[in-house]
Amino acid sequence: MYPDNFRYTKEHEWVSIEGDTGTIGITDHAQHELGDIVYVDLPKVGASVAKGGTIGSVESVKAVSDIYSPVSGDVIEINQALADKPERLNEDPHGDAWLVKVRLTSSDEVKGLLSAEDYRSYIGE
Repeated sequence: MYPDNFRYTKEHEWVSIEGDTGTIGITDHAQHELGDIVYVDLPKVGASVAKGGTIGSVESVKAVSDIYSPVSGDVIEINQALADKPERLNEDPHGDAWLVKVRLTSSDEVKGLLSAEDYRSYIGE
């Protein structure tokens, strides 16, 4: 359920790295805890994000939760499909329902993130 090639945060975000691009999303655990997601607020393309900084929010029928960036970089793409269908985050959080893509400013930041095995242990699975 948690792809081994992703890295995870204790705030329940994930990042997948390809070259100098990081794709960021929320974990299956996060979407399960949130419940039915009804709205996603994402940064604008071109925005700079810092590791640990807020990059947007997810609103569910239960609560609004901030999304924190697992890495630093510049936003190069946002998942426009989530504007019309935010519930996709409940259906495919580790796939088509990614949130943003960033051009990394420091690939070393990934080293401090959790592996899939460490994340599963952290959430008690």
